[in-house]
Amino acid sequence: CDLLASDAPAPGGGSVAGVVGALGVALGEMSLAFTRGKKKYAEHEAFYAHLAGRLERARAMFQDLVADDMSAYRLYQESSRLPDGPQKAEAVQLATAAAIDVPRQAMKLALAVLEDLRELAGKCNPWLITDLMAAAVLVQAVVRLSDYNVRVNLPSLADKDQAEEVRSASAADVRRADAAQQAIEAAGGRILG
Repeated sequence: CDLLASDAPAPGGGSVAGVVGALGVALGEMSLAFTRGKKKYAEHEAFYAHLAGRLERARAMFQDLVADDMSAYRLYQESSRLPDGPQKAEAVQLATAAAIDVPRQAMKLALAVLEDLRELAGKCNPWLITDLMAAAVLVQAVVRLSDYNVRVNLPSLADKDQAEEVRSASAADVRRADAAQQAIEAAGGRILG
C-alpha cells in the first residue's frame, strides 16, 4: 500500500485489480471452507472439493497478474524511451499489446470465478452468504478495473479494427460480470430476506 501511494510508476491500477481479485477469491474460499464438511451440505461435497482447487488456483493466478501488470508497464516505459523510428514503433506496439493482454486475462479469470461463486451461492452456508456476496463485488471490480486499463491503452494500438474488437469484447465482459454479480446478490437476498 505504501508503494502504491507513492509516486512510483508501478504498481498501479492493474496491480490493484490483481490484489482485489485475490482478496475476492479468498473470501469465496472462506465461504466454501465454512460450508464444506457439514452434514447439511454433504450432497455437495464433490462440488466443494472441485471448487476448492479451482479457487486456490484462481487466487494464485490473480497474484501472478500483479507482477505481470508491473512487467507490462515497465515494458511500455522502456519502449517509449527508444529513439523515434521503426524499432520504437514496433516496441511500442508490443508493449501496448502486453498492457492490454494482462487486464484481458484478469477479466477472463474474474468471469470464471464469478461463475464459480454463482454456483456456490446456491450451496453455501447462509451465515456466509454476505461474505460470498462481498467476494462477488470484489471480483466484479476486477472486471471494471481491467476494462479501464484496456480502454486507456486502445488508442495506442495501431490496428484500429483490432482496437474496436477488443473494446467491444471488454464491454461485453463488463456486462457479463455485472449480471453474474447481480445473480449472486439476488441469491443472497433470498437468504437474507
